Amino acid sequence: MWAYVLRRCLTSIPTLFGITLLTFGLLRAASADPMLVKVQRSGDMRASSRALDQLRQLYDLDQPWYVQYFKLLRRLCTLDLGTTWQDGRLIRDVLGEALPVSLLLSASAILLAYLIAVPLGVYSAVRRDSLLDRGVTWLLFLLYSLPAFWCGTLLLLFLSSGEFARCPDLPAGGCFPLQGWHSFQGFEQLTAAQKLLDVVWHLCLPLVCLTYPALAGISRFTRAGMLDTLQLDFIRTARAKGLSERAVVFRHALRHSLLPVITLLGLELPQLISGSVVIEAVFGIRGLGLVALEAIRMPDYPLVISIVTLTACLTLLGSLLSDIAYALLDPRVRFGRP
Repeated sequence: MWAYVLRRCLTSIPTLFGITLLTFGLLRAASADPMLVKVQRSGDMRASSRALDQLRQLYDLDQPWYVQYFKLLRRLCTLDLGTTWQDGRLIRDVLGEALPVSLLLSASAILLAYLIAVPLGVYSAVRRDSLLDRGVTWLLFLLYSLPAFWCGTLLLLFLSSGEFARCPDLPAGGCFPLQGWHSFQGFEQLTAAQKLLDVVWHLCLPLVCLTYPALAGISRFTRAGMLDTLQLDFIRTARAKGLSERAVVFRHALRHSLLPVITLLGLELPQLISGSVVIEAVFGIRGLGLVALEAIRMPDYPLVISIVTLTACLTLLGSLLSDIAYALLDPRVRFGRP
């Protein structure tokens, strides 16, 4: 297995190289001048062209594109990410603050999606073509068709603004907070249990918006896998031995039918990370997505490429873990060349 993991890591290097090159090319193709934007944001609207030239020279923007790219690539390889062009903070510190928030959102959304969708898929397969099966299918695909940012805006309007739903016992006007992933004031003075409850309270609505789009795909994959598995010979043998239907479904059929769902896990992680960009912007959560959005607007080359590379590494890691889990669940699968 370790040889397989090593080969996968080595074959990921060209992929990461291509991703960084493509990202750098897209940033260069943008017409925005990063230093002009930086000066305008600082409030100095009368900056001379000489001052702008000095800033461009400081950040190597006066060099050819390939020189700029390989300097950025060298920093990535040595993990010396440098500082942001926006406020001069260390990129390592910016990522260290934003990454845990995005991982908390994505991991929680994936866990909730699987905990809800897998039982729904199993039940739909066992009660195939029943009224409830059709109703669950219709509801899940209806939710899948609703844009997450639109639902997030409606949830803020109805549950957080205080216009439609009021919770007088809470400090905010609505039942849920408008912004952030924890309280802005007094959070550090709370106990560990109070901090946990505060974070859960703030993340309820964002998790709803991140979770419901994934329910349809996971439940349909589970349903299809269960329908195929329930027709196999070993299931008929298990029933012939006198096992209860519950034991047949959950002890024998479910494990075999989860194999395509495990493969889907490697695809859900990048989708949730990319989807969290919009959700973080809607709910004012300063995670990796919101930081990336602010960096793209400038554009801040080092910060954007660092975030894209980190996201690509997480995506490749998710794909690798799903392949390993697939092999562990199915003894017929052997680790070979990717």
